[in-house]
Amino acid sequence: MIEKYGNDKERFLRDIMNMMVPIEGGFVELRDHINTNKWLSSDYTLADPGNGRERKVVTWTETIEPFFVMKYPVTQHMYHFVLHGVEVEPNVRNLPVTEVSWIDSLVFCNELSRRFGRNECYTIAGESENTIYNNKANGFRLLSDAEWQYACKAGTTGYRYASIDQIAWYQENANGSAQQVGKRLPNPWGLYDMIGNVWEWCWDLYDPNRYGNYRVFRGGSWAEVENNCGSTVRRKSMPEFKIDDLGFRIALLDDAR
Repeated sequence: MIEKYGNDKERFLRDIMNMMVPIEGGFVELRDHINTNKWLSSDYTLADPGNGRERKVVTWTETIEPFFVMKYPVTQHMYHFVLHGVEVEPNVRNLPVTEVSWIDSLVFCNELSRRFGRNECYTIAGESENTIYNNKANGFRLLSDAEWQYACKAGTTGYRYASIDQIAWYQENANGSAQQVGKRLPNPWGLYDMIGNVWEWCWDLYDPNRYGNYRVFRGGSWAEVENNCGSTVRRKSMPEFKIDDLGFRIALLDDAR
């Protein structure tokens, strides 16, 4: 787990790489429930002009190329050590970082890439939908929506890869807050806290034609009821949105390890 490093940045960086888990490529089917009424949007205020009952299920399949993903969500210690060069208190060191926006997560990825001497994946624009992702860069990045679900399911076929109390912190067992990462069972590919504890930002726009610049986040959290914590749950919000049960996880290209 994350230790105290002081000025030993090399050991910190080495430990980051040791936490990156290889994921083989494959295919994943995604699903969403779409309201067929047109949504109106202005200054992040969304309004449904219909009755909200006209919904359909949409499914699609995506190809997943091999990649590396961190076995834990980014922790408080990782985040503040990389961005601010400071240690955090021992009692919060291994908690997942929260109150971070989608933009914040990209800033962290770029800074971590610089620390490793890698190419930054993101050119961040004032208008978030104009932010550019260089998918050939060897730096750190967010998972895509499809990669996240593929990594979460880890070859299993159900809504969860084991019973919820074995794998997840959620409303019934989290005592009202995020918990230390890695304290529940991992999925079959060795990834912890994919379900529950904190939602995790993904790179993707949710549906630009209907929701503008809203981005996807995944997995459920400590604040959610059991039904809202699973491998296919998809939520969305504005890229500046921050809350105490939303964090992120990082990935690398397969040939960037």
